[in-house]
Amino acid sequence: METGIRTKKKYPYLLIAPALIIIIFIVFVPLVNALIMSFKFYDLRYPKKEAFIGLKNYIDLFTKDSEFWPSLGRTAIWVIFGVTFQFLGGFALALLLNRNFKGKGIARSLSMIPWVVSGVLIGLIWRWLYDGNYGVVNDLLMRLGIIDKAIPFLSQKKWAFPAVIVSVVWQGIPFFCLMLLAAMQGVSSDMYEAADIDGANAWQKLFRITIPSIKNTIYVTLLLRIIWVANSVDIIQNMTAGGPAYATQTIAVYTYQKTQVLNLGYASAIAFVMMAIMLIAAVPYLKSTFKND
Repeated sequence: METGIRTKKKYPYLLIAPALIIIIFIVFVPLVNALIMSFKFYDLRYPKKEAFIGLKNYIDLFTKDSEFWPSLGRTAIWVIFGVTFQFLGGFALALLLNRNFKGKGIARSLSMIPWVVSGVLIGLIWRWLYDGNYGVVNDLLMRLGIIDKAIPFLSQKKWAFPAVIVSVVWQGIPFFCLMLLAAMQGVSSDMYEAADIDGANAWQKLFRITIPSIKNTIYVTLLLRIIWVANSVDIIQNMTAGGPAYATQTIAVYTYQKTQVLNLGYASAIAFVMMAIMLIAAVPYLKSTFKND
């Protein structure tokens, strides 16, 4: 009898063991390895010079690296504008798709297209759209009489960063739409009926019923997108590779480029600094979650 009880207690742990082992080897082991690497001179161009150097990578990053702080500033702009407009666009689209109208199912399916397309392909698509010689964006603006001649969006500093932000906004709107739409459909219709009886208008129902009812979903989706956008490399790398003249170089792109020149120790230090910043950004949400629990 006692053996049976012990077996039942162990059973849940046996079920999650395979997934836990996979997570340890795919996530935890490389993470620890990268942390150790960040305290070393680890450059594959000089494999015989590998050595433990303590905090030197981090000190150099904060005090000697002329590209780190500008990249960090651009990352903040990239995240703030990218995630804000993704959320606003996704929220507006979710409100629209939450209504009953003919062809709603088709509209919902089509709205997901940018989300299912890979970041690499999105970068290539938008690079073609912005092309100064035969891009659709320039052609459309000239046909509308907004500009007289083509603008090389991705090769001018003042246009390149706004251009890549537009592309990441286009990519992220469906994610917010999908998550927020699912949350909206879980809001009880009784509350809206009661609000109608009380004479509430559309804005009052939005700010007093819809948003308070889905606020937890809003927090989670915002946190996830902040992390994902801050760490995204594929779109910028395929559109501008951080150029022109570092105008679109974010921390994630900078880290990737350091790995490309095989300076893995320094790249690991940059990555862990970015991870620390992301953890700090997650603290307000985590505190709110534990407080509600």
